[in-house]
Amino acid sequence: MRLSPIGATLDDAKSIAPTMPNRLATETSPYLRQHADNPVDWRPWDAEALAEARAQDKPILLSIGYSACHWCHVMAHESFEDAATARLMNEMFICIKVDREERPDIDKIYQLAHQALTRRGGGWPLTVFLAPDDLAPFYAGTYFPKEARYGMPPFAYVLEQVRGFWDTRRSEVRAQNAALREFLDEHGTGAAHAGALDDAPIRAALTQIAQLFDPEYGGHAGAPKFPHCPELELLLDLSATSLFLLRQGEGKNNVELTLTRMAKGGIHDQIGGGFCRYSVDERWEIPHFEKMLYDNAQLLPLYAEAARSNATDQHKPAAAVVGKLVDWLTREMTAPHGGFYAALDADSEGEEGKFYVWQRDEVHAALSEEEFKVVEPYYGFNRPPNFEHAAWNPIVAQPLDAIAQTIGVSQPHAENLLAQANAKLFAARSQRVRPGLDDKILTSWNALMIAGLARAARVTQTPSFAALTARAVESLRGNAWRDGRLYASFDGRAARFPAYLDDHAFLIDALIELLQTDWRRDHLDWAIELADALLERFEDREHGGFYFTAHDHETLIQRPKPFADEALPSGNGVAARSLLRLGHLLGETRYLDAAERTLRAGFTAMTQMPAACATLQRALNDFLRPRTLVVVRFDLPAEEEAWRTALHGCGDLRRIDAYFIANRAAELPGTLAAQKYIAGGVAYVCRGPQCDPPLTAPSRLADALRAT
Repeated sequence: MRLSPIGATLDDAKSIAPTMPNRLATETSPYLRQHADNPVDWRPWDAEALAEARAQDKPILLSIGYSACHWCHVMAHESFEDAATARLMNEMFICIKVDREERPDIDKIYQLAHQALTRRGGGWPLTVFLAPDDLAPFYAGTYFPKEARYGMPPFAYVLEQVRGFWDTRRSEVRAQNAALREFLDEHGTGAAHAGALDDAPIRAALTQIAQLFDPEYGGHAGAPKFPHCPELELLLDLSATSLFLLRQGEGKNNVELTLTRMAKGGIHDQIGGGFCRYSVDERWEIPHFEKMLYDNAQLLPLYAEAARSNATDQHKPAAAVVGKLVDWLTREMTAPHGGFYAALDADSEGEEGKFYVWQRDEVHAALSEEEFKVVEPYYGFNRPPNFEHAAWNPIVAQPLDAIAQTIGVSQPHAENLLAQANAKLFAARSQRVRPGLDDKILTSWNALMIAGLARAARVTQTPSFAALTARAVESLRGNAWRDGRLYASFDGRAARFPAYLDDHAFLIDALIELLQTDWRRDHLDWAIELADALLERFEDREHGGFYFTAHDHETLIQRPKPFADEALPSGNGVAARSLLRLGHLLGETRYLDAAERTLRAGFTAMTQMPAACATLQRALNDFLRPRTLVVVRFDLPAEEEAWRTALHGCGDLRRIDAYFIANRAAELPGTLAAQKYIAGGVAYVCRGPQCDPPLTAPSRLADALRAT
């Protein structure tokens, strides 16, 4: 749009912006409260704000972000804290601020609209201008600078041009909005696949992932670089499926390369543990420094399985990654009630990465000479600075055994020196101003971490991990579960926002993982309640699959039914996998049928963008080749131990669901009721609806699973 500026000038506005806290001061979201003292008259997304926009016939400026987002902070400091810019925003628009983590429903819609309007991907901050009557966007962007740079116009100029377009060319806005509404209505609504389901989409995904793969650093070639955990999970699933003849185990090898390179890179916090969201370079070296719970939840079980399946000295780093990640989770991300906080900010003291990066001199000062001789080459402090040409973000730059040989010490001594140095650097770093903590508890993200911890506890046989999951799931049950209804978020004051598809699907998956770590009937009952709620409140009963919002959710301009993975795994993909697993465990055909309908509804998406639908592809693989189900009934602890030992001796357990149920357990539902205890213990092994005769000796279980 090329229109003359309208309204007040920036100079006119400097003295008139409001100075009192705006309407975000009482919100539960830390991100919204960060903007409570802006001179912008921000409002939360609510009926009052929308009604005021309609009453004044004033377009809405919708700004979507999250607390750990670096560029959200940049735009806030440049524009939202500036009185002149705020005056223009307040005069021309109703300004609404949304936390994308609390309202993923709104974010999904307007990210898609941004993509349609601009023909490029979105991100955060997302800046969208909406018509007040139908809430359709007529202009969109992401970050806008205060002054013209990066090839972008100044934000004030954008504000003036957008308002001018709304005031003088309303008919064009209406025509564009009608076309956009039609696009949104039709998006993802194709007919369900009617023919036989086959593995063609899975094979297409394998081809696409191979084409995208970076053979030197792992992950997708090029920058920026994200972990893409669903793709890694798919590759490991298929590596465990003999029908997919991956050349010389390339799927598993590619996963191992990616995990190894990430663990050595700066995306991994070498000093304090845990992973940042993504790397800005192709080497995993320099991240945006925000740490999100959901990334670490997805990476944890992958590293745990790598540590178990490669129990050699050269793969000890995978076990160390797991330990440091859980230490970070326990130390910095666990609430007193056991739930897990959402994120740590990228910035501290107004600078991105300041908490994490180092000067060589301060490292030298913190360590003994002997320790520094190890740390300097190990973390790359003997190289040019890698962060903005001025500081060092630690990476594993040289193998420790080579350093030990160079300085003339034994490998064990070098390991001790490195451990001592890490402790000193961690203590020194702890004295710095910490990044901000987003302390809200999100059901879906907590469920992801519970599932990841449960898997890690099982494959590494670490009871302390299981204890963390027990506290976290009870926190969700006590705070996010109200009168038979799940909520998406809670803090110390209240549970908020009726839960979305992801909350239900991820929590069912987490409970299934927990049941394999420690069978509890109340976990099973809760999983059944959640599965029934999915079918009742979210399923597209005509075309199959699940909407992102419940049938009685607030009406928005679109009701998404997402099949592709985004930052989180696809809710439809996780729902289909979970319903298959729960359906086979209970012999419940309602769940199995709903999973099949979901796969049929998503088949076109899997075909058109195969790698992006990796989680749904995993569900398709589970449908075509059902996972092996093992139910062990035991009486005495020694019996359970013998059967668990036999199970863990069977090698790759990725495609095995194993439940250990004590004889004293309450009456069991579904087909479980027929799986009775036999003296000495008994195992029932099934693949889909087909079950073997009961096995009464642990050695026979091992033989049966190896054959599988």
